[in-house]
Order: sequence, then C-alpha cells, then structure tokens
Amino acid sequence: MNTNFEQWFLYPSEQSEKNFHELIESTVSLITNEGTKVDKPFAGTSREDIEAMARKVTHLPVSGQQMEAVMKDIRDVVKHSLWISHPSAMAHLHCPPLLPSIAAEVMIGALNQSMDSWDQSPVATYVEEEVLKYFMKQIGYPAKADGVFTSGGTQSNYMGLLLARNQACQTYFSVNAQRDGLPVEASKLRILCSEHAHFTVQQSAAQLGLGIHSVVKVKTNDQQQLCLDDARKTLEQLQKEGLIPFAMVATAGTTDFGSIDNLKEIADLVDTHQLWLHVDAAYGGALLFSHQHRHLLNHLSEADSITIDFHKLYYQTVSCGAFFVKDKQSFQHIMYHADYLNPEEDHEEGIINLVEKSVQTTKRFDALKVLMTFKLLGTDTFGEMIDYTIQLARETAELLRQNNFDVLHEPMLNVVLFRLLPEYVDDPHFVNKLNLELQRYFYQSGELIIAKTKQNGKVYLKFTMLHPLNSLENMKNHIENIKQIGKKIESEKGEKVYEYSVHY
Repeated sequence: MNTNFEQWFLYPSEQSEKNFHELIESTVSLITNEGTKVDKPFAGTSREDIEAMARKVTHLPVSGQQMEAVMKDIRDVVKHSLWISHPSAMAHLHCPPLLPSIAAEVMIGALNQSMDSWDQSPVATYVEEEVLKYFMKQIGYPAKADGVFTSGGTQSNYMGLLLARNQACQTYFSVNAQRDGLPVEASKLRILCSEHAHFTVQQSAAQLGLGIHSVVKVKTNDQQQLCLDDARKTLEQLQKEGLIPFAMVATAGTTDFGSIDNLKEIADLVDTHQLWLHVDAAYGGALLFSHQHRHLLNHLSEADSITIDFHKLYYQTVSCGAFFVKDKQSFQHIMYHADYLNPEEDHEEGIINLVEKSVQTTKRFDALKVLMTFKLLGTDTFGEMIDYTIQLARETAELLRQNNFDVLHEPMLNVVLFRLLPEYVDDPHFVNKLNLELQRYFYQSGELIIAKTKQNGKVYLKFTMLHPLNSLENMKNHIENIKQIGKKIESEKGEKVYEYSVHY
C-alpha cells in the first residue's frame, strides 16, 4: 500500500515542496502559452467537438498519471475555453481578472480558510471585516453599518430581500418569520423594481415564499431609469387594493443598459412610504472610485442594503461579491447559533463568527483578492481604468451611429446596445434574424464575443466593454467587420432568412 501521502499536500517535506513548485510552474507555463499568446478570445471549436474533448479528458484513472500526461489533457481544456482576458471578449459582465486577483487565488487555495467561524479563519476574518469597513466608508455608511462577502449579486440581492421580508413580517404582522415562518397575510407583501432590474429580484421573491407575483415592475423613463411618477402611481394603487408594498429595489447599473436609477429621488419616495430600499449596485458599484462619475452614487448611503460585485467592474476572479446593510442589527433576522460553530458565548465575548451574518456556512477568503488588488494598483489607477472604459463605450456608440447602426441608448456605464439594419429589407423579423446570425457567426469565428438580447421584441447586439486594454481602433475594426459580414449574410442568406422570418 502506498503511504507516501505527504507528496500530495502542503507539508514540510522536500517532496511536497517539489511537487507544489512543479504544479504551479506547469500551470503558469500552460496559461501563458495557451492563453496570453492567443490572437482571439475563442478557438471557434464546435459544441460537438468540445463535448467530445471533455468526455476524453474527464476519464478518471484508478492509478495516478504522470504530470506531463495530465497537463496535456488540461491543455485541451485551456485551449478551448473562452479567454475572457482578451479585449474582444465583450459579451457579458464577465471581467478580465487583474493579476493581483489571480495571484491571490493561489494563496486563497493554499490557505483554504473557511470563513464561517473565527477559529477556522483567525486572520482572514479580520481582513474581511477591515476591507468591508473601508468600502462602507466609501459608500458613506454610518459606524453602525455592516457587511459580508458573498458569492455575488444573486446571493446579495437575495439577502437584501430576505432581511426586508423578515422585517416587514415583524412590522406589519408582529410575526418573527425566522422563528415561526410566514403568516398567511404575507401574500399581501409587494416588492417594487424597474422593468430593467435584475431577474434575481423575481427569483428571490420566489425562493422567499412570496411568489413571483409579489414583484411589481415599474416603468422606466427615456434614460432607462426607474420612472418616479410611475412608481408613485403604483404605490398608491397597491395601497388602494389593500396590498402592502414593503421594499423597493433600485439598480445602479442595469445588465443591458448600464443605467443608474436616480437614487436620491427614490430614497425620498421610499422614506415617505416607509419601505426598505435595496440598491443593486453589482455592476455600477465600481463608480465609488471613478474620478469622473462618482457623483452618480452620491446617495447610495441612503439604501438600507446594497449589493456590490467585485467580479464585475472591479476586475476580480469569479466569484467575489459583497452585501452591505446600513444597520448591523438587520443581521439579527438571520442569526443562528450552533454550539459546535458559533456558540452564544463567543458572541458575548466579542468573537466574530461570520456565519452569523451570511446565508453561507463555508465561505471563501475572497477579501484577500480585493486587498491585494488595491494595495498594488492604488485607487487612483483603478478609477482611471473605470473612466477610460466608460469614455470608450460612449465613443463606440457614436462610431456606431456614424456607421448607420441603430444604437438604443447613450451609455451611462460601459455597455452599448445596438443592431445592424439591413440595406434593402425592412421586415422586423428579417432584422431580428440578421442580428442573431451576426452574434452566432462571430462567436463561432472566435474573433469577437458579443451578446444578444431583446428589447420590445427587437433583437439587439451588446458590447459589454469592461476591458481597459481595449481601444477605439479595435472597435472601428469590429464595427467594419460586422458591417461586411452583415452584407454577406444579407446577400447570401437573405431569401432563406426572409422565408424563415415569416414563421419567426
């Protein structure tokens, strides 16, 4: 029986150290050779070939293989992955990670701190707390505020509505939902958000036992922001119907438009009606460090809870997010004590166990990534990156207009929605199909990764321009290529596409 287990763990032995160095060096070599030297973000491999490759490399042997053989298989995985660090990868809010964040991932994995109880993460607990305090200061929150790192916006938005729901049950029904569950009257509770708010508002409502019907969508204005007039009318109508609006979700950076709701006016409205205000700033929260656009978040501090994602516009590796509350007492709505993890005497002695303010138990030491990034870059450089990408998006929108594209909005952040209009056919089904074909063509070619979405039944293409290494010259080339391929599709497939569109 092989008992030489120490070679596979971080352990004070020569063999352990040797294996660790070899694995890390092989990994660095693989990434730099197969990733940083690529000339396009995707190899363009078909789904069928990728599936076949995955089946091959995921064969798990009874006996361990040599490192060279293993890395050869892993090389195929890397080679056919989407290289999100390429400036032409512009589909989603999926950022190129900064080098300090990637380096911190190695440390996070090696230390493997479990961020649920202090005794499992003695230093990491305090690092997370201090990083969060720094961000709460940037937000403008009072000393009684608090926060916790999360897996991202989905979890953070869920937590905001969970705390709001439990508080509403206490306020309106004198029911402790954490202890006794939801009362029958909870079916009257309503959440308001804009029609462009993230889908996790509805998802959270469903998971919280309120049902998707409890989410009432408010219209948006011509800047794609939550319309205050419609919000007022909606609140009045809900109250006339005997329903109970208890929370409003504002968005600082919508997924499709990057629009930022008017936080000051929403906060005033919410205060009048005594609602919980949650701000989903998963995307736009990076403007806290912008030199030119920081004012758009000036009233973020009026929110009862806030979502910020670091794996979006903060350039951190997935996953890395945070959830903040203006009053730390709000976490009482989800606090539990387990004698084997966070006994009550720990709380009485001032020992911090992060599980008490999280819906996760085991949690990663993601604060280390944010800490290393800002210590190495500094806030000034980071802010310059944000401002550059926003300016580039606005210049790109203007460039698209000059080339007769239909641009749906003026970018507030760094996302641009547009579509190519065919030269000779004005049938709306044809236009939709043409733009779908363009998105698929460029993805399959691997040279340009863009997203598709729908607004008012129309298909639009989307540049999500997060990468600070992108340039206007690159965008000029992409736009010209889109025009040329569009003409080719229109001439070669026009008749076929038109016939398809009749049944679209």
